[in-house]
Amino acid sequence: MSAESVSVLPGYLAEEILLSPEKREFPEFNLVKLLRTVFDPTEGCRICILTDFDDPAERMKGYAFLEEEGHEAQKNAYRYFYEGLRDGGHEALGTSGGEMFAHRCTYGSNLDLPEEVFDAEGKALSFDRDIYPRYDIILHIGTFSATAPLTAKCKVFGFRGATMHGMNDVILNSGLAVDYEEVSADAERIRMAMNKADSVEIDFELEDGRILTARLELGGQEAQKSHGLCRGKTPDVANLPAGEVYFVPRDANGQFPMKYEDGTLGVLDVVDRDVKRSTLIEGNQATIDAHNARLQDDPMTGTLGELGFGTQVLPVSYQDIQDEKVLGTCHLATGRDDHLGGDIVPEMFKKHENSTHDDILFAPHKTPNFNVKEVRMKRGDQEEVIIENFRPSRYIMAALAAGR
Repeated sequence: MSAESVSVLPGYLAEEILLSPEKREFPEFNLVKLLRTVFDPTEGCRICILTDFDDPAERMKGYAFLEEEGHEAQKNAYRYFYEGLRDGGHEALGTSGGEMFAHRCTYGSNLDLPEEVFDAEGKALSFDRDIYPRYDIILHIGTFSATAPLTAKCKVFGFRGATMHGMNDVILNSGLAVDYEEVSADAERIRMAMNKADSVEIDFELEDGRILTARLELGGQEAQKSHGLCRGKTPDVANLPAGEVYFVPRDANGQFPMKYEDGTLGVLDVVDRDVKRSTLIEGNQATIDAHNARLQDDPMTGTLGELGFGTQVLPVSYQDIQDEKVLGTCHLATGRDDHLGGDIVPEMFKKHENSTHDDILFAPHKTPNFNVKEVRMKRGDQEEVIIENFRPSRYIMAALAAGR
C-alpha cells in the first residue's frame, strides 16, 4: 500500500490504533443518535425492548432483577434503553412505546424464541398476538442472539429490529457509540473488495508449527455485509454492534482448529461442508468425545453456514457479538443460516435445541493458541491476501482508503 493511500485513512485506521484498538477514542454513547442512524425514519414508530431470564415472570415483576446480582446485559437494557427512551429519547425520535418484556432464556444462539413473554407485572403474553403485531421496532438485548428467529418473524409481521446480546459497558462505550454511517461505508468498501469471490483459503498455524488449511468454496456469490443500518420500512433485523462481511459457503474441505469452552484444543476435519470429526490436540478427551457424539447423532450441527470477516477497529469486549467485528479477525459458523440467506433451517436438525447458529471466532484474545497466518481470496485469475497474522492485508487497507 502506497504512502499516498495511507495518508487518506482516518485516524482510527492508523497503525498504532490497529495494533492496539483499546487506544482508539470513542464518543460518548448516545441512544438517540444510534437509533436515529440505524432506523431512520423513526417518526411515529412504536418501540419495545426484549430480554431474557431463567424465570422471566419473577425477574420482570417490578423489575426485580435490578436489585439482584448479575444480569449485566438486562440491566444495561433497562438503564440505557428503557430509561433512555422514557427520559427524552421518545420525544427526540418521535417514537412511542418503550415497554420492556422478557422471555425464558433459550440457552442457544439463534434458537427460536418461546411463544410466551412477560411484561413488567409478570403477566404472560403472546409474542405473535401481543408483541410482533404491535411494535414497529423491536430491540432484543439479552443473553443469546435472537437475530435468526426475529428475522423470520419480521417477514411475517413487518417490523424492524436489532439484536444486541451480551451488551456490556465496553460495547456500550465503543461498538454502540460509533457513527454507523462510517461503519456502513467501511463494510461496503471491504465487501466490494471481496465481492463475487470464488473461494477463500485460511491457513491456521498451531503452536507446534503445524499448518492447517481450510478451503471454502463461495461460487462467485454476492458478498453480504452486516453494517448496522436498518432504514426505511422494509422488515429487517440488524446485528449490533455491526461491521462484518460474510458469505454462506457452498462447500468446504480441509481442517481448522477449535478451542472449546473448557480450554480443550482440537482439530476439526471438514469434508463436503460438514465437520466430520474432532481430534484432540490437548486438554480433555471427554470434551472431544462429546462433540463427536453430537456430530454423529445430529450431523447438521457440523454443517458450515457462514464465513465472516470483521471490518471495524474496536477493543476486545469478550463478547463475540463485538469481537467478531474486529478488523483482522475471521469466523466460521456451524448450524442454521436461513437468516443469512442460506438453506439450513431449524427443521433440518434432529433436535430443536441443536438448531443453533454457533460462531467460531479466531482472534488473538479468543484463540491465542492458533494464529491465522494467512487468508487468501481467489476470484477468477485474481488472488489476494486478506489477513496476515491477525492483521488486515495491504489489499484490504487499500480498499478502506479508496474513495476517501
